[in-house]
Amino acid sequence: MGIIKLKNIRTFSFHGCLVEESKIGSDYSVDLEIKTNLTASCLSDELKDTVDYVLLNKIVVEEMAIRSQLLEHVAQRIIFRIFKEIPQVSKVIIGVSKLNPPIGGDVESVTIQLKEYRK
Repeated sequence: MGIIKLKNIRTFSFHGCLVEESKIGSDYSVDLEIKTNLTASCLSDELKDTVDYVLLNKIVVEEMAIRSQLLEHVAQRIIFRIFKEIPQVSKVIIGVSKLNPPIGGDVESVTIQLKEYRK
């Protein structure tokens, strides 16, 4: 087995519980880690034998563009899509961070992390 990581996928999105957040948007960062069998691609050197990280990035960007109130919700949607569209993925770990969150303090980011195994 092997791991593919995409670190700091940056988006500008409109997530949040506050009405203002749906209008002004905010910067986000997503860290994604998937577990899959990389044996075939290690030997073949062929894209068809691995999980294409371009597709992983596309899924993240598309789901981050759909407004959610909670970061947990958007992260779960990303996990569902990865398992639906990429059958060779056996585990997903995702962290979704809102940068400079409007929480009344000097906070760089707030992050939620989910980990799920294929059922």
